[in-house]
Amino acid sequence: MVEYYPQWLSGQDITADQLNEMLPKVVRKTVDTSKTSTTTVAADAELQLTLAANAVYIWDGWVKYSADPSADFIIDFTAPSGALGEWGAHGAGSSTAGATSAGYSIRTESNDIQQFRTYYGTNAGDNSPLTVFLYGTIRTSSGGTFSLDWAPSNSVASPVTVYTDSWLRFQRIA
Repeated sequence: MVEYYPQWLSGQDITADQLNEMLPKVVRKTVDTSKTSTTTVAADAELQLTLAANAVYIWDGWVKYSADPSADFIIDFTAPSGALGEWGAHGAGSSTAGATSAGYSIRTESNDIQQFRTYYGTNAGDNSPLTVFLYGTIRTSSGGTFSLDWAPSNSVASPVTVYTDSWLRFQRIA
């Protein structure tokens, strides 16, 4: 089934609001954010946006982060009440060997839209930045805020940082 939004009707006046609804919504970090000595998952102040009620979106994103291998990095989401959907990611998985040896294992499982996953810090000993490529679908029944929520998995003295230019992009399709 082909889906597109909005659906134009013959004779319909085209408004700026309708044209703007056709555009992808993109949020991007403009400053680095670090968390230390906490495991409380909370919304990133810059990686959140409002989704419409009774809508379907496809979405993707890219998160650049650094984490000590003993801290790791939790990604979770807050979605509008009653939202359903799935997400996946390509990011450093458990038993990550690091750039100096055999490379990285990659997590690729499908997850419920409000299910968290842990991605791993570098074992290279220098907290070299890693990335997670995110993608998914969300169906809303009520409108509200969607946010990328994150925290270290374990409380350690060195910070977990999400870097400037990490982003999320949503395209409404129905």
